[in-house]
Amino acid sequence: MGPTNLERVDLTPCFENTILFGLPSLIAIIAFTIRGYCLLSKKKLYASKEGRANNQILYAASMTCLTVACAALITRLVQLNQGSSSPATIFGGVTLLVSWILALGLNYLELGYKFRSSTYLFAFYAVNIIASLIYIRTLHDTGLSGGGQFVSFCVFFGASVVAFIVETWPRRQYPQQDNKDGKNERLTPYEKANLCSRLCFYYMQDMFSTGFRRPLLDEDIADQMPQHLKTQHSFTHLSHKWEEHRQKRRAKGKTPNLMLLSLRAVGSRLVPVTLISLAQSVLEYSQVLLLAVLLDYITTSTSAEEEARPPIKYGIILAVALFLSTVLATLASGQFFQQSYVLGIELRTSLIGLIYQKSLVLSPGARQRSTVGEISNHMSVDTERIGFGITAFPMIVSSTFEIVLAIYLLYNRLGASSLTSVGVIIMILPMQGLMAKVVNKAKDRKLGAMDSRIQILTEVLSSIKTVKMYSWENAFRERVARFRATEIKYLRNIGVASAFMCIMFSSLPLVMSLLTFVIYSYFGGPGGTRGTISAEMIFVTVTLFARLSQPLGRISGMTSSVIALRVAFKRIQGLLVEEELDLEQIEYRDKDGSGGSDEKVALEIRDGVFAWTSVRDEQLKKEKSEKEAEKKKKTKDTTTMESSSSSKKSSPTSTLQEAPTIDSIITISSSDAAPPLPQDTITEPLPILTNINLTVPQGSLTAVVGRVGQGKSSLMSALIGEMYKCHGQVIVSGSVAYVSQVAWILNGSLRDNILFGSTFNQSKYDRIIESAGLLPDIRILPAGDATEIGERGINLSGGQKQRVALARAAYQDADVYLLDDPLSAVDAHVDQHLWDRLVGPGGLLKDKTRVLITHGIHHLNETDQILVMKAGEVAETGTYEDLMAAGKDFYQLITDYAVQEKKQEIEETEKVLMVGEIGAVVAGSKGEEGLKAGVDAAVPEAAVKATAAATTNNMGEDDAQLVLAEEDAQSKVGWPLLKAYFKSASYLYSFLSFFIYILSQSSQIGVNIWLQHWSSRSEASQRDGVPLFLGVYAILVLSYMASDISVNLIIFVAAGIRSSRLLHDRLADKVLRLPMSFFDTTPFSTDMDNLDSELPNNVTDVYYFLSIVLGTIIVISFNLPVFIALIPFLLFFYFWIQIYYMRTSRALKRIHMISKSPLFQHFSETLAGVSTIRAMRCHARFSDDNARKSDRSANAYWAYITANRWLSVRLEFLGGVVVLATALLCVWKMDELGTGGAGLALSYSLTVTFHITYLVTSLSNLQNQLVSVDRILEYCEKKPEAPLTIEEMEVEKLPVARDFRSALDESAGEGGQWKEGSIEFKNYSTRYREGMELVIKNLSVRMEGGEKVGIVGRTGAGKSSLTLALFRLAEAANSHFAKASYNTPDCDVAAATLLTKASPPGNTEKLALQDLASVEVEESGGSIEIDGIDISTIGLHDLRHRIAIIPQDPTLFAGTLRENLDPFSEQNDADLWTALERAHLKPHISSLSGGLSHEVSQGGENFSVGQRSLICLARALLRKTKILILDEATAAVDMETDELIQKTIRKEFKDRTILTIAHRIKTVMDSDKILVLDQGRMKEFAAPGELLERRESLFYQLAEQAGEIGDHLEGEKK
Repeated sequence: MGPTNLERVDLTPCFENTILFGLPSLIAIIAFTIRGYCLLSKKKLYASKEGRANNQILYAASMTCLTVACAALITRLVQLNQGSSSPATIFGGVTLLVSWILALGLNYLELGYKFRSSTYLFAFYAVNIIASLIYIRTLHDTGLSGGGQFVSFCVFFGASVVAFIVETWPRRQYPQQDNKDGKNERLTPYEKANLCSRLCFYYMQDMFSTGFRRPLLDEDIADQMPQHLKTQHSFTHLSHKWEEHRQKRRAKGKTPNLMLLSLRAVGSRLVPVTLISLAQSVLEYSQVLLLAVLLDYITTSTSAEEEARPPIKYGIILAVALFLSTVLATLASGQFFQQSYVLGIELRTSLIGLIYQKSLVLSPGARQRSTVGEISNHMSVDTERIGFGITAFPMIVSSTFEIVLAIYLLYNRLGASSLTSVGVIIMILPMQGLMAKVVNKAKDRKLGAMDSRIQILTEVLSSIKTVKMYSWENAFRERVARFRATEIKYLRNIGVASAFMCIMFSSLPLVMSLLTFVIYSYFGGPGGTRGTISAEMIFVTVTLFARLSQPLGRISGMTSSVIALRVAFKRIQGLLVEEELDLEQIEYRDKDGSGGSDEKVALEIRDGVFAWTSVRDEQLKKEKSEKEAEKKKKTKDTTTMESSSSSKKSSPTSTLQEAPTIDSIITISSSDAAPPLPQDTITEPLPILTNINLTVPQGSLTAVVGRVGQGKSSLMSALIGEMYKCHGQVIVSGSVAYVSQVAWILNGSLRDNILFGSTFNQSKYDRIIESAGLLPDIRILPAGDATEIGERGINLSGGQKQRVALARAAYQDADVYLLDDPLSAVDAHVDQHLWDRLVGPGGLLKDKTRVLITHGIHHLNETDQILVMKAGEVAETGTYEDLMAAGKDFYQLITDYAVQEKKQEIEETEKVLMVGEIGAVVAGSKGEEGLKAGVDAAVPEAAVKATAAATTNNMGEDDAQLVLAEEDAQSKVGWPLLKAYFKSASYLYSFLSFFIYILSQSSQIGVNIWLQHWSSRSEASQRDGVPLFLGVYAILVLSYMASDISVNLIIFVAAGIRSSRLLHDRLADKVLRLPMSFFDTTPFSTDMDNLDSELPNNVTDVYYFLSIVLGTIIVISFNLPVFIALIPFLLFFYFWIQIYYMRTSRALKRIHMISKSPLFQHFSETLAGVSTIRAMRCHARFSDDNARKSDRSANAYWAYITANRWLSVRLEFLGGVVVLATALLCVWKMDELGTGGAGLALSYSLTVTFHITYLVTSLSNLQNQLVSVDRILEYCEKKPEAPLTIEEMEVEKLPVARDFRSALDESAGEGGQWKEGSIEFKNYSTRYREGMELVIKNLSVRMEGGEKVGIVGRTGAGKSSLTLALFRLAEAANSHFAKASYNTPDCDVAAATLLTKASPPGNTEKLALQDLASVEVEESGGSIEIDGIDISTIGLHDLRHRIAIIPQDPTLFAGTLRENLDPFSEQNDADLWTALERAHLKPHISSLSGGLSHEVSQGGENFSVGQRSLICLARALLRKTKILILDEATAAVDMETDELIQKTIRKEFKDRTILTIAHRIKTVMDSDKILVLDQGRMKEFAAPGELLERRESLFYQLAEQAGEIGDHLEGEKK
């Protein structure tokens, strides 16, 4: 007895009863028992009466089918017992009956589900139906179809089929399901799908149908991901385990191991994934065994006589078995990859949650060690690596199993000769490891250069206004080019190493088979004689070698993934073990207050000592500096040794510090990774604030004053717990609202920024926006308070951002308000309004406790208490009168810098706050009504409410959106874009590489044809011609290897790098030349990495798999011409599936990429505003926001990868059809083909499934990646601003100033400066963008050379707009360049159709100028002349290089201080130190490590705002221009620093034209002339004294509100 019956070519009845029925029934009995126990023990979680009640028809039908099936089985057992049945038959019948009885009970419990069928019953029915079909056929063939037991079994079979149909039938759909917590959760399509749908991914069909009809939207894929993958579940699970693990390891004195813990956390799901992977391996190798059996069958059939041949149905059964093994391997492969990626998503979402939570509680020292960029990289890069790398663990197990299995099968077939392949593997593994090390090292260094390049670009784009005003585009372009050159260098190294790795793996099967056949031909026979090569042996061996090469090829990828995984875990672990903020250092109490007196106290500090750094921080810095010094010493020694034997010239990039390699990261010792001090313990800090004793009564207004650097902001940080508390006690009574010195604005609507998560209350909201002076701004916004505020509040002025922050704080209705100098960024009249209506003793917050840091002193006499900070201590405390009477520090401060406040009583109606435009970016004013907005207290609340409601409701959603959504490039993806990419890579390289791939594939086919030819020769002929056979074989193999390495070098090194370099240069050139309006409204994407790495790989894959598929079709068709008839049908199905898939895939890819941005943006915003979040204790809400954004991104990624599995299953099924067709044709035509022809055709057909699947996938990926090319080309075709130099304008025949050079003083150096510096506006008008309202209207004014002109006006009057106009950041309205440089959302040319020329960087400018010359101008917006030269007739650099500015927002860039002062290296160090000395910065800079080489952090965060302003002053001093513009330059500094700056300006710029835009009227009181603007028009222009004599003048009103009238009168008397 055995599994098969040779007489009938069938399974034996014994095998069928025991294996097909008995074994599955036993498994079902065990599974049903466990499942039933779970359902009964946890009934509330699984079952409910409601499920059966709502599915009564299905319930009745299924129970009836099960009852009938059980009755039929009982009847059959009775009938079998009456006859002479075998024990195997009785065993099978009994176990089958027991399993069906248990199924009856389980069905009752399972029907409590509301949403899907039972996986257990579904699989049980399916197995029984297949086994029953086989058994019925056996009964029929053995003549038992007429008995009663046959009838009973047929009834059982019918009941099984009906039960299966009923189980498959959809249940009534319920949108929600109760979870463990009793909450309702929306069920996903996956959770509603049955087993068959999950295996085939049919539950994605609705999404594909929608995506085929129209482009998918984000809401179309909402709630696709299973619930257990969501952040709430995965993060909670991992965070609990992490805390337990960390405490256990800490107790043992060991460092926590995040990687080990994470693997344990997902271990219960990792084991099933590994088992599925092993099952896939078994099924794939079973195909090789079936191939051997089929070829043996063909050999036997063709060599035997007609009557001795095996029956043809045996061959058909083998063909069907081959097909079934292919299909089952497809299903296993789909589930393996799906479940692996699901594990990656689960780990990623949980780690994102951990990182986010940790970032909210980092201590001050930890925040200094972990920069914003590093923490962002943990979330964006490291979690991605872990998500991808987790798949390596099950693949390691399955790959090892496959290698062992393949070697075992080869040994059984070839004997000791097969050990040759083991030798090749042993040789190849070290080479593979070496190549992987080279690639990883090059990748690390390339990433280091890329990080530096991206950091520069990020800073430049975020501060593009400053870059353009200083004419620093070329300097930053050169810095970008240096890092890009380093990237290209390492990219080339990666390409060369990758080319050799590719040839190493693609040629591995050929090399192993060549060497194996050499040994076998000479020594493979009995006793070491020559072996005989047969067709069956050749093609089975070649197929085994092909299978063996796959796990060997995966070793490199798996090794890299594991290394990257370990490094990523180690990096994240480094963050998670950082010290946390001590949440106990502030004692929060109820509002009732504290203190010993009857007066209730809101804030109290007793004997406080606070610090920003700790002893541990200093120790870490010392260790780091020692290591860096040691590393530099080693590097220097190594460099000295190398330079002695090197004759190469050093390149500009040779001075760049190399990024650490992965190997160096891995080999860091535990002492390096974890300092000796406990990382979770806050050690004794180094104090900054000492002897702090402070008591703030409830409802009081306390002002904190002091000079720059005395500890005012540090005191505020101490109150919110942002500093180390070394000693003392901090008590806070009630809730806290905090407004930081630099306003923190979220990307969202204006209303969302104010509400800050609180419930909307119309009346409360209206009162607050009126008190904050925001009502007029809201009136003129495109969509009212629903208008989107850009990232970092880019479309708001500094004063508007502070008012939004104040309104946000006020809306929180907190008990304590901590205000860190919010009034410094607003005009004097706005300051007064905020004081009167919001902050001051009569404001909206009058009953709240307020602590206000201020540099202004005109409100101090209205405060309840004043704190004077000096040298980190509270020097004085008391009321204004007490401190003045004391005559100490406060008295000195007031007497030195105070303005005598002798305000006259005026009518409230004369206090008009003219708040204009929303800033220099968003939108122009909407006319007179939008600018004249009274903020009188008598304004009825109903009117305010009506205005706010109208501005919200009457605006469309399109108006609300500031940042334009990226255009969907779906219609442009295809051949035009591919053609554009090929053009950038060179047509020659593109077509040559494909031609060489054809040659490579021809060589490989030649190898197999040669093997077929040789195997068909006689045994004697084979023995005589072994040298010839091996020689031709070796030539073909070497030909394949040579062509393969050539094509990879062409694609990776030549074509890919050429395309990447050209497109990057074009993009960098164009982006820096785009007008300001473009940066205000357009998002940027990072597509260069795709261009560098992904696109060359995708092109290689498409070429490779296309050539293989074409070769496969040719080989099969040549051997089986009838197969040609199937090709049109196969091509139709393949292309249809590909088209059907691509429409959805592109949309899913786009949605996935878009979904990442909000997650990372929200994280960046959180890190920027973490102090506010902590102070206002809204951690939970921000964590929930992060979870929602993380879930959205994970859901989009889940949909994308599941769509890929949907495609793979269908393509591989079609590949199985090809295998079936080929196998059946081989059986049919075996006499014509012979074993050699059949082996050749079948060996190719077995691999065609893999190759076609990857061909279609590669084509889809290529189209998706070409979107990056489209976006880059789209940016490259944007319209630039005007030419940079007058020479470029002359070349393009644009109107130029012929006498420009004669107007310059060449002796001034730097290409000459203006002789006089006179400025004249002639009927000038401008707007920020075409289609918007004018912000400067018909301005005509002349400023003589050397005059000091103060420019004043209320917010939105157009003061800063003048600055933009002078620098031509905004062109004259309707002028040539205003129209020529405007980029409308729909004016972009189809970028894919454009020629990408191999041109130098400057050529982009020349091409763009051709468009500028063709623009027609309808009317003129006037002009601006400097020394009689129309500035629109000279280049932008010609203009901007001759104007100096100290901007409103002082901007510093990452790099050295020297680079920030002199990016072109035009000045020597002596000049730089002189400029710093004149800017009163030399003592501070001298005290810094490195002096001029001191590193400036990103955004200049290691300098205070005041120090940044002084550095900008030093820049202006270095320029030595005739024109200087001060754009509210002293708004963020204290009065003393302001006075220093003004003294320096009066001394150093005494003979220059100075335009001063200032909030403080005092700053411009000594100007020669005052220009008063109102609503973009000139209202007044005269000397200050003349304007002050006219009480009706607008300047007089502004000066009176600022308290300057009395001071001026006293000056006049003196």
